[in-house]
Amino acid sequence: MPERSESESRKLLGRLRDTLAEEGAGQERLDRITGLIASSMGTDVCSIYLFRDTETLELCATEGLKKEAVHQTRMRVGEGLVGRVAKTSTPVNTPDAPSARGFRFMPETGEEIFSSFLGLPVQRLGETLGVLVVQSKDARVYTDDEVYALEVVAMVLAEMTELGAFVGEGAAMGARHTQQALFRGGTAQEGAAEGHVYLHEPRVVVTNPIADDPHAELRRLEDAMTILRGSVDDMLGAVGKNPDKEQMKVLEAYRMFANSRSWGRRIEENIGLGLSAEAAVEKEQSATRARMESVPDAYLRERLHDLDDLSNRLLRLLTGQGSDTGAEMPDNPILVAKNIGPGELLDYGKKLKGIVLEEGSVGSHAAIVARAWAIPLVINAKRILTEALNGDHILVDGDQGVVHLRPEDAVAAAFREKIAMQTQAQQRYASIREKPATTLDGTTIALNMNAGLMADLPSLVSSGAEGVGLFRTELQFLTRARVPRRSELASIYGSVLDAAKGKEVVFRTLDIGSDKVLPYMKPTEEPNPAMGWRAIRVALDKKGVMRMQLQALIRAANGRPLSIMFPFVAQFDEFRDARQHLLDELEREKKLGHSLPSDVKIGAMLETPSLAFAPKQFFEMADFISIGGNDLKQFFFAADRENERVRKRYDTLNVSFLSFLEQIVARGRESNTPMSFCGEDAGRPVEALCFAAMGLRSLSMRPASIGPVKSLLRRTDLNEAKKVIDDARDSGVQSVREAVVDWLTGRANK
Repeated sequence: MPERSESESRKLLGRLRDTLAEEGAGQERLDRITGLIASSMGTDVCSIYLFRDTETLELCATEGLKKEAVHQTRMRVGEGLVGRVAKTSTPVNTPDAPSARGFRFMPETGEEIFSSFLGLPVQRLGETLGVLVVQSKDARVYTDDEVYALEVVAMVLAEMTELGAFVGEGAAMGARHTQQALFRGGTAQEGAAEGHVYLHEPRVVVTNPIADDPHAELRRLEDAMTILRGSVDDMLGAVGKNPDKEQMKVLEAYRMFANSRSWGRRIEENIGLGLSAEAAVEKEQSATRARMESVPDAYLRERLHDLDDLSNRLLRLLTGQGSDTGAEMPDNPILVAKNIGPGELLDYGKKLKGIVLEEGSVGSHAAIVARAWAIPLVINAKRILTEALNGDHILVDGDQGVVHLRPEDAVAAAFREKIAMQTQAQQRYASIREKPATTLDGTTIALNMNAGLMADLPSLVSSGAEGVGLFRTELQFLTRARVPRRSELASIYGSVLDAAKGKEVVFRTLDIGSDKVLPYMKPTEEPNPAMGWRAIRVALDKKGVMRMQLQALIRAANGRPLSIMFPFVAQFDEFRDARQHLLDELEREKKLGHSLPSDVKIGAMLETPSLAFAPKQFFEMADFISIGGNDLKQFFFAADRENERVRKRYDTLNVSFLSFLEQIVARGRESNTPMSFCGEDAGRPVEALCFAAMGLRSLSMRPASIGPVKSLLRRTDLNEAKKVIDDARDSGVQSVREAVVDWLTGRANK
């Protein structure tokens, strides 16, 4: 960029800084800024629009339009040219605004006499805070230098808005991070919790966006760049002689970006225009995030994520704000993060009261740990990281997938009532903890718990569970940076059996793939991972890993009974082959003189519709079958359980799905094969009742669900429930839920 433009831009930013430093309320500052920009840019109009709420922009200051329009003129996102800038986060530069696509005439502003229009988003790290507009009577296109200079000004305005420089009356000028906010996400683990925000990675705050000495800022940038490049080289050097190819690919991308001349040059140009080094990096980072939104190619998007991460590292070096800011963990901490791996989450321990993620999935590692800890988890709470601060009061409703940040007193009071009711219910359930789940017609249902961590095992006693119907063995693999040793696994599995004190534990063999990718395993690009190379398919292809795990399980039993089931079996041959591998390992252990289990049960998880139609020999060969409801339902309805748009369209109590379960139970009954249902739905009382009415006599769920399920079963006659279900099916309804709930409500009111 020519020196003249850089000098003019620095002068403008210098005047802007001086204006911001002057005493005055937020409205006064905005008014002075619009006048300053209009005179410096030689335009007839300068206006600043800020978001009043997530969908509405409000004119908050103007030089050149009618003053009475301030705080009166509002528009929706996408409405008019200003709304178009806000929606697309891209500039609009036109010499003839009335003829431009999307133009909306607002007579109260008096803008009909202005022809040219330049609007730019006021944004910070991908979050659009408002729109900056200049207009002139002359029909002209603003030059690239003018657009670039105004982008720099818009970036400074975003930083100052974030820091609260324009606080005033009205919602659009309210102080950021002080108002209540509601976030709607998805439920990954039910429950309710009240506490205070603890950010996994606190945001970097740029407090000095404008700099006096560009040469000093360039030196600061170069020093930070040198440290950054050195740290990337150190990471590459630490990989070792036999590096993982995927890990190397990521680190090589890091090194490429760290040494990228174009990246560094763009940051240097921002400094030349008057920004501080950190503000210049953040301006380029915002541009990177904007590009992410429009790039359809997954590979390129991932590389942009690498550049974004590298920018964060550079910002932390420049500001001295490390990922550990020294912030103390507050009372009743609710962890808020973009996403988080199982190892990082386990480091926090069970002191967390809840978790909120901007991303995540219902089958993610975080969800598995949250279920094990019985704490609420809300996923896909978009934009919460831009709003939440450490220590903020927060309410997490895992039942509804809703998060209240800085709630009003009335909202908090109602929420506490909900928690109190849940606590009272749990106390009532404690009174039946030692009693069996026997229905009024004399049928006893076995209620087991799901687990995956040693920390889960105390719940075996406190919940009243009869055993562990599913122990997820993948967590021991997911939380390590390398493949665990056989001796380590044998020790862990042995400790699990010790803690169970004679109650049955069903170990599910390694269920990886889909959304559970081992950190040391080469990821495979698959168009649909949930239906790809996962679970038993991986085990049969990677026989060494399966063999090592089976040996560890056999040795952990050490003369005690052992129950093992294989996940995601789609056809008889897969189960037969896996079963034979286990039998071979038992024979090998016998030859080695090792103690064998006193009894071995070998089962399978029925998670694909195909297995329900397997030859009768499968049902005769399996010692037990566990219906994996989460996967079975998504494949039955062809509805991805990670897709909020479709997964909630299909009810578990749909007559087709219940009839399908009834057919599976009938096949098990023919071969006298024990059947159980395992999954989130097993822990929902109404669903559990319907499963029992369909003939299932064993259910496995999270520990906290056992009390509510047992309570309802003990107060219900399964014969009556079955008649209600059959009558509803015969009537042609799509789901039996309404009929069953009405029947239960009618009984309760008698």
